[in-house]
Amino acid sequence: MVMTEHELSGLFHRLNNQLGIILANAELLENRLGDEPHKLRAGQVVSSALDAIDTVRKLRQMADPAIPA
Repeated sequence: MVMTEHELSGLFHRLNNQLGIILANAELLENRLGDEPHKLRAGQVVSSALDAIDTVRKLRQMADPAIPA
């Protein structure tokens, strides 16, 4: 299946939005949890979500080099 540029852009946008929701909730948990092991686990989710958002940004730039960094 070949996607149009518009469809691909829409998928990147949706994925970025979903990762943003995961990130926001992980940050809330990280700040609210008092138990250190759980707080560290939430911090790992925050870090992974940030890495995934950066990966989406890089993929989007590869797909369309005209997108600013």
